[in-house]
Amino acid sequence: MKNVLNDFDKAFENKIRLGVMSALVVNEFVDFNTLKELLSVTDGNLASHLKSLEKSNYITYEKKFFERKSNTSYSATELGRKAFIKHLRSIEQLIKQL
Repeated sequence: MKNVLNDFDKAFENKIRLGVMSALVVNEFVDFNTLKELLSVTDGNLASHLKSLEKSNYITYEKKFFERKSNTSYSATELGRKAFIKHLRSIEQLIKQL
């Protein structure tokens, strides 16, 4: 029998990164402030988790300016979507085995 834990992705072990990816796979993009409110985290905490997901090439961002204010929107990359879905399927398999 295959060990489903082998398909768990360390990038999603943290609940904030799990929450970020959950929001991004069901939306085309989500801006920083919306993610911050949704996950109830500080700017710095969210920024560090977003950076971690960026380094894994699981998310990308776009910066725009609106009335002199910057607005950063994030989206999941194809690689990130596939990795996240694989991670979720592994969790489902683990639950089924229990």
